[in-house]
Amino acid sequence: MTDQRATFGAGCFWCLEAAMNQLQGVTQALSGYMGGHVNNPSYQAICTGQTGHAEVVEVTFDPDIISYSQLCQIFFSLHDPTQLNRQGNDVGTQYRSVIFYHDAKQHSTALEVIAELTNMKLFDAAIVTEVTAASEFYPAESYHQGYANNNPNQGYCQFIISPKLATFRQRFSTLLKSN
Repeated sequence: MTDQRATFGAGCFWCLEAAMNQLQGVTQALSGYMGGHVNNPSYQAICTGQTGHAEVVEVTFDPDIISYSQLCQIFFSLHDPTQLNRQGNDVGTQYRSVIFYHDAKQHSTALEVIAELTNMKLFDAAIVTEVTAASEFYPAESYHQGYANNNPNQGYCQFIISPKLATFRQRFSTLLKSN
């Protein structure tokens, strides 16, 4: 089967990209922007909250190795999907929790995963993740690609991303690429 694309927004894209790139079956996870009304937006424009874009990670994956449903489960484990237009101290529509689906099957799968998580009562509040059709993906500037791996001593990476990635690696150890 040919590779497919999945696009997720979970607040800052650095953590999500770092996690997704560690998964078996993921050929590439790329930080970027989606869901806005400005062509070729810059990071500076996104940060104003005026372009309508979300910080996202576009994941290219082999569905014979990792399923879209598994990617959705991992996405929900890496952020708080109950916070509207924010993740922690990152506030604004660019940090919204969002799944951009690429076909009808992804749409139904995303809704099924949300229903399952809601029924399991894993979160203290309602899931507010937006589920919407994918639009034009704009890759983020090169310095954002691989940011967490390239800047492990940066404060945000040390105190926010590193603990999330440690939990992720422990919880999903059977899905990780062997190094």
